[in-house]
Amino acid sequence: MDKFICLDELLFAQGFGTRRQCAGLIAQGRVRVEGAVCTDPAAMLAAQGTRLQVDGLPWECHAPAYLMLHKPTGTECSHRPGAWPSVYSLLPAPLRQRPAPGKGRVQGVQAVGRLDQDTTGLLLLSDDGAFIHRMNSPRRHVPKVYEVTTVHPVDAAQVARLLEGVVLHDDPRPVRAAACEAVSSQHLRLTLTEGKYHQVKRMVAAAGNRVAALHRSRIGALRLPDELAPGQWRWLTEAELALLAP
Repeated sequence: MDKFICLDELLFAQGFGTRRQCAGLIAQGRVRVEGAVCTDPAAMLAAQGTRLQVDGLPWECHAPAYLMLHKPTGTECSHRPGAWPSVYSLLPAPLRQRPAPGKGRVQGVQAVGRLDQDTTGLLLLSDDGAFIHRMNSPRRHVPKVYEVTTVHPVDAAQVARLLEGVVLHDDPRPVRAAACEAVSSQHLRLTLTEGKYHQVKRMVAAAGNRVAALHRSRIGALRLPDELAPGQWRWLTEAELALLAP
C-alpha cells in the first residue's frame, strides 16, 4: 500500500533542507508537483514516485533510496576524503542531505561497501540500513565480478591458483575466487564473495601477477549498464533490486 505524507514532510524526507527551509520553498512557490506549483504544505502526496520540481530541479521521490553509480577513477568512497574527491560529490545535494529514516539528523545515502580510489565500476548506494547490512554481510556471499587488467600476461597456472586459493599475509586460510577466467592475455574476470581489504590486488599478486587496472562490472545478478557513463548515477528499478535479492 502506498504511503502518503504532506508536501513539507516529503521535501524534508527527500533531503531538500530542514523542515523550516522546506516550508519556505513551498510558501515561495518554488515547488512544483507533477508540473503544477503547489503552495500547500499540507497537500498529501505519495512518498514513492511523486514527481517534483524544486527550484527547477526535476525530482522523482524515492523512499527509501536505492541507486547505482558508475564510480570513476580518482575518487574515494568516503564522506571525508583525503587526497581524492569524494564519490558523494557526484550526487545531487538532496541525496547527500537526506535525513536518516525515522530520525531528524542528516545522514544521506551511504555506499554499499567501498572501491579503492583507482578502481572503477558499479557502486550501490542507499539510506536503507538493513539493505546495506545485508549486501555487506559476509554470510550472504553476494558475488561481485571484477574485470582485471594485469601487468603481465595471464597463464593457466595463475588462474588455477586463484581458483584453488592463495594465502594473504594477514590470513593463514586460503582465499579462493568463486570463479576466474582469462578473457584475454592480460584480462582476468574474477568473481569474489568476500570483501577483504585490497582483496583483488593482493590475490592477483599472490598468484604471481599484478593489477594494472580494476573495474567492478557486476554485483549479484546486477550488471553495470553500458549506457551509464563514469560519474553518472541513476535510481535502481524494482526489477534491478530483485536481481540483488539472495
